[in-house]
Amino acid sequence: MFDQLGNWVAFTLLGLDPQGAAGAAVQFFVMDTAKIFFMLVTVIYIMGLLRAMLSPEKVRDYVRGKPKWMARSSAVTLGAVTPFCSCSSVPLFIGFVEAGIPLGVTFSFLIASPMINEVAVVILIGILGWELTLMYVAAGLTVAYVGGMIMERFKPERWVEAYVWKIQMGEMAQAKPDTSLAGRHRYAWNEVREIVGRLWKWVVAGIAVGALFHGYVPEEWVTEHLGGKDNWLAVPGAVLLGVPLYSNATGVIPVAEAMLGKGVAIGTTLAFMMSIATLSLPEMIILRKVIKWPALALYAGILATAFMLVGWGFNLLSH
Repeated sequence: MFDQLGNWVAFTLLGLDPQGAAGAAVQFFVMDTAKIFFMLVTVIYIMGLLRAMLSPEKVRDYVRGKPKWMARSSAVTLGAVTPFCSCSSVPLFIGFVEAGIPLGVTFSFLIASPMINEVAVVILIGILGWELTLMYVAAGLTVAYVGGMIMERFKPERWVEAYVWKIQMGEMAQAKPDTSLAGRHRYAWNEVREIVGRLWKWVVAGIAVGALFHGYVPEEWVTEHLGGKDNWLAVPGAVLLGVPLYSNATGVIPVAEAMLGKGVAIGTTLAFMMSIATLSLPEMIILRKVIKWPALALYAGILATAFMLVGWGFNLLSH
């Protein structure tokens, strides 16, 4: 259905050449825009119905006081089912710190939340297939869990800004949630409007970049510079390239689709996706208001190293 829509707009309505770069780019853009936004709205609405009873306060109460391994597993799981970009995850991360949850646990959440979520997983399966999706999720969960453990070893609490510790967590009266079907519908639809309203421009930008890459970048250039599985420099290059390109896991999927279609190695593509979703400059700027430079550098260094290991590992496995 989405392929046919893309073909109709590009080749029938606009009369573009199916063999030309412009035709390929427009067809890709229309097809992926329709497909991703359809899936985005559908999945967010369904998850909103299920998440209507979940509040940050309940999450904090559940995680607080648990054994470290259980608390970290819960934080990673929570991060994986919240459709936040990196900057949207930071306020909840701050709330965890203020609530006294160990910082290693909160970092596991901060890593997992922008990199993995149910919206991105469903879209990944629909566009790239379940095998690549499973690889991406498994690698992301591992990086989030182990990355939080490594951060904890360095006792990052000493690098939290002083004002954070002075904030008193007052108990606020919470309105009783409306658990009726109509109440859950309103909550779910508000989730759709809020999340899509926040993400749409990054998703469109990602689709546009993917379309341009798909239509205009020659396969020979990609093969020479990015495509080789034995090109060890391509992986760190992809990680560095992803840092200034702020997006989210959903928005970067069309770019990954175009990269794989042109022959970019799977490990290089995964490393690029993870870097864009989790190591963005806006996130670093917001995090700097909460933690000092040593913790920020440690966090970025751990993730960059982990993403490179993921990229090299998957490139080796795909031989």
